[in-house]
Amino acid sequence: MVVEAKLVTPDGFAIPLFTEFVENTGNASKQDCELKAFYRIAKKIKAWFPRLPIMVTIDGLFASGPVFRVCNENGWKFMVVLKDGSLRTVNQEFESLWPLQSENHLTYYRLDGKTKVKQCFRWVNGIAYTDTGKTEHIVDVIECIETREEPTGKVTVKKFKWVTNMRVSRRNVIELANYGGRLRWKIENEGFNVQKNGGYNLTHEYSKNDNSAKIFHILMQIAHLLKQLLVKGSLMKRWFPRGMGSVKNVGFRLLEAWRNAHLPGGMLKWITQWRFQIRFCADTS
Repeated sequence: MVVEAKLVTPDGFAIPLFTEFVENTGNASKQDCELKAFYRIAKKIKAWFPRLPIMVTIDGLFASGPVFRVCNENGWKFMVVLKDGSLRTVNQEFESLWPLQSENHLTYYRLDGKTKVKQCFRWVNGIAYTDTGKTEHIVDVIECIETREEPTGKVTVKKFKWVTNMRVSRRNVIELANYGGRLRWKIENEGFNVQKNGGYNLTHEYSKNDNSAKIFHILMQIAHLLKQLLVKGSLMKRWFPRGMGSVKNVGFRLLEAWRNAHLPGGMLKWITQWRFQIRFCADTS
């Protein structure tokens, strides 16, 4: 069990910044959980990046007053998934107040490759929420009904909803939803899914010793970071314009290069004297 803080970007990066393990000792009075791990990791992020503008995009598990308070105290913006069954009073206020703010709606059309996408947004500003600690928060809520029509004619409809401390308006609702709330999926896909199924074997402990398993996990995050920099860098496009097949194949070919290739004498010193620039390529997936 672990909580990861990753820097995610629209062009596909999921850069690991901090890892906080969920520690359970067997003592029922001192059980750890993901929420407690979030508070610890938040302190680390604030200590290392005290003035960095940050938007925290997290799932519905963290939709709680104490999380909102930590973000506000740190000067962070947040986009938290709001499930229908959580924060009951916030959901009720959203449905009650929207008829009074019915001008807060927007329909947005775009193409995702050959897929037609329609997004219907509605939002409510200034919802008051008092948490279990009697702390009051003022939040906005965004709802997005997304309809995707595939070239085959298949149509899928999904609902997304977020609670945020940003002031939502017609000017920023599309950006907040698609490059704030929806960007969380990059953590799941480019982050955890790649590490589970992309050759990293995230779910394999490799050791019955807890400390050894944690060390392997940290090394995996470093390896994943280096792999992203390699694959998305312009040098890869330059030297392998046709690519190497799948991203997993890049790792296999790199491993074989380390096993079978060698640099002539003096080559390493010569390479380190090159002057070059690496640019990172946009995600076209």
